[in-house]
Amino acid sequence: MLSIRDALEALEGRWKLLILFALATGPKRFGQISRLVPGITDKVLSKELKSLEANQLIKREAHDTFPPTVEYSLTDHGRSLEKVMDELHYWGLSHRKIIMRS
Repeated sequence: MLSIRDALEALEGRWKLLILFALATGPKRFGQISRLVPGITDKVLSKELKSLEANQLIKREAHDTFPPTVEYSLTDHGRSLEKVMDELHYWGLSHRKIIMRS
């Protein structure tokens, strides 16, 4: 049970898996993530990115450009969730079909 609780704490909330899913195709800037995760506010996105970084699922990389740019990407630890996210995606599609039939 402890391992499930740890996983749920790292991924808790409505947005974290969606953010990770958005980053699965490669590094993204804040605005790109915001557009890929409709409905999330900038304040919440910032908070969730910090939490994902603290759990070592993503890394934040600041580039020395003008103006400064920041990119977020999955770490190896974050990429280890890709199979879980794929399965959750397929389950969600199946679940949606079942619910829509009701």
